[in-house]
Parts: sequence; structure tokens; C-alpha cells
Amino acid sequence: MPAQKLYAGAKLREIRSRIGLTQKDFATKLGVSLPYLNQMENNNRPVSTTVVLALAREFGLDVTELTTGDSERLVSDMREALADPLFTETSPPLADLRLAASNAPALSHAFLELHRAYRQTHERLASLDEALGREGARTRASPWEEVRDFFHYCDNYIDAVDRAAEHFAKGASEGRSIRDLAIERLARHGVTVSIAEIDALRRFDPHARVLTLSARAAPQTQLFQMLLQLALVGQDTLIEATLDLARFRSDEARAIAKIGLANYFAGAALMPYAAFLAAAQSCRHDLEILAARFEASIEQVCHRLSTLQRPGAKGIPFFFVRVDQAGTITKRHSATRLQFARFGGACPLWNVHRAFETPGRFLRQLAETPDGVRYISLARDVSKPGGSYGAPVRRFAVALGCEVRHAPSLVYADTLDITKATAFEPIGISCRICDRRKCHQRSVPPLERRLTIDTDERGVLPYEVL
Repeated sequence: MPAQKLYAGAKLREIRSRIGLTQKDFATKLGVSLPYLNQMENNNRPVSTTVVLALAREFGLDVTELTTGDSERLVSDMREALADPLFTETSPPLADLRLAASNAPALSHAFLELHRAYRQTHERLASLDEALGREGARTRASPWEEVRDFFHYCDNYIDAVDRAAEHFAKGASEGRSIRDLAIERLARHGVTVSIAEIDALRRFDPHARVLTLSARAAPQTQLFQMLLQLALVGQDTLIEATLDLARFRSDEARAIAKIGLANYFAGAALMPYAAFLAAAQSCRHDLEILAARFEASIEQVCHRLSTLQRPGAKGIPFFFVRVDQAGTITKRHSATRLQFARFGGACPLWNVHRAFETPGRFLRQLAETPDGVRYISLARDVSKPGGSYGAPVRRFAVALGCEVRHAPSLVYADTLDITKATAFEPIGISCRICDRRKCHQRSVPPLERRLTIDTDERGVLPYEVL
């Protein structure tokens, strides 16, 4: 087998530069012509045995420095970097990599450093995603997240569905409640309503056209489920058209969104926009008065208040959130500058977490976020009994709030001193993205800040945020 030819142009240029010779003087020392040296330095010709011996004789060069080991390692590293999915359509052939490693090793190393920096940034963002509850390296939102974002970026207001629900509610009169109207409209669609002992809140038999509601459910819940079913059988064309416009990426997301839109219709029919907005303004957003007047639960009223964003007739921009006992956000929306962490739990200093300790009571809080915006927040537990002995109780807490400049429109702001800066508690979004340095409730360090650890002193936290 013939000996492998040695191409070492980059190494020859490095040696010449190190000893400070021009190409002409270097060629003379090696006993070759200037054009020949130029061709070797550009890897157009292999390094001859005569040149290798001259390098050893004239400059004491260890000939192993001319081997291709470094070049091959560089090619291997570049091949690994180029295996990144980022380069799936642009990966150069192996011959080009060898040419780059041989002729431009500095550029090749710069490419590797650039790719390393990219990977570190990518991993950092992945860590942030993980901190906020995303699953591994997933790059697409789950169907549930996609639907949640759909409502969020619609400002939680779907005009066509809202107006259809409001039009339906106008059918209620002095002698006919919204419940009677719902039963009548369901009957028009051939649906009979039945109340029975079932494990589900609502069960619809599409063949028998029978809607069965749980006898254990509260009257408000039964009515809401009737209206939801009415949306599915009576507003299907409108809902499907809305889903077409949304262009969800999966059938699962579309199915989840369909239930979401039916829920939206139910809430808007129970609390029709214009009437509900007028009543809210009249009673200064007293949740209990609104719940009694519209036969709704406290949670339903809070949620509806957060949707009053009709162009030309907007209500107060509220935030609304529901959390479970672990602090996980299960519902969220904000028409204010306060935006909740998309994944995971809420700030532990927020009064919504204390609502579990005082069932049946409203808790008021004046709070200030790191950006200096001040809010008034109202929190209450909304436990949902199972309806029978031994049945599990679902425990949640809801919070409703707005910027403090709207305080005069809230009955809950009465007696609160909103002019006193110390009355506002500092809250954040979530620990990993909160910049507050001295928070005594911090659970984990902020991702974007450096830390210092003093082994000789321990404060509230085992580290100090810089």
C-alpha cells in the first residue's frame, strides 16, 4: 500500500511565522522554489520527504508535529457539531471539512467555539423552560398549553360567542328564569334533562338525547352544565367556525378548545355582558351580590369579570387566577400588566395562598410587583365538596385583582390606606425569574443573577443574590 501523502500547509505557515521568515527565505532554507512552497502552504501539494528532512535539519523540528492528528481531531469535532439538528440541511461534505481543518484551522476552531456558545445558550433556555414546568426538550406546546394561549392572546374575550350568549339570555323574562330558558332550548334540540345520582357532573347520551346532571352538584353547577350542553348542541356551527379560525395544530387541542368555548358560552349566558357589566359597576364589584343576582358561584363571577374586554365597553382590567393547595396555577388570565408564570406556582407572598387558612372569608391585599406597579388583590377559597360522605373535597383558591388606581370602583378597597407605601407587600411572579434580592420566602435562586456564598455567615438564605 502506498504511503499516505502528508498535507500540512497550516503547520508550515505556523512554523514560518514563528521563526519570522518570509516565504522566499523559508523556501531557500528548505531548498525548494517559492512557487513550490506556496503550493505546499495552500495544501495544493503534499509535503515532500526532502522538505521534512530540511525542517528537521535547519530548524530542529520534531517531524511528528507535521502529522495529521490535530487536523483529524478538528474534522471529528466539526462533524459532531454539524450533527446538530440546526444544520440538517446545510451540513457540508467531509472533503470540505478536511479542507477547512487543514487550510483554516483558526476559522474551524472559531466555528466550534461559536457552536459551543450556542449550545450553552440553548441549554440555558431549556433550563428556564424546565424551571417553568415544560417537559424536557419539547419544542411545541402541549394541546392544553396551546388552548390556554389561544384564550390568553384573545384577551380572554371571544366576541362572537359572547354576543351569541348575550342574545340567548335575552329570552329570559320576569316569569322565566335562565334555568327554565335553558331547559326549554335544550328541548327544542330534542334533549331531555334528568337529575340523578351519577359520578360525573354531566353525562350526555347522544343517541337517547338525554342530559343527566349530578344530583350532588350545587344548583349553580347544574345550571352551568345545562348551558354548556346547550352550547354544544345549539351553537355548534359558531363554535366550529371559531375553531377553524384558530387553526390549532392537533385534534386534541381543537377538542379541548371546543369544551373551552362551550364553557365560555355558558358563563356569558349566565352573566350576559351588558347586564353583568352594569350590575358590577352598580354594586362596585361586590362578588357576593353578583353571585346571588346571576345564580353563579364566586369563582364563575371572578372569571367573568376577567373577560369584560369588549371593544367600546370594557370593564376594569382584572387579573384572575385559581390555584390548588400545592400552589400550582390551574386557571389564569390577566388583562393587567401583571402576567403570571406560564408554568408552575405563584409567588408564596401572594394572599391567594393564605385563603386556604380562612375558608369562607375574603382576604384583601395591597401588593407591589418588582416593576413598581401596585395592585389590590382579593382572595378566597372555593372548595368543592364531593356531595357525599367520604367523597373527596376539591380545594382551590381564587384571586381577583386590578391596579390600585381602580380602587374607588371596588367595595373591597374601602378602609384600605392606598396612599401609604408601606401598606403594599412586595410580591413577584415566580422565584426563578424574580429579581428581588432580599426576599425571605425565596425557594430557589433567580436564573439570571449571580450568587455569592459566605461559609462564615448564614442569613435568611444560604446565599446572597448579586
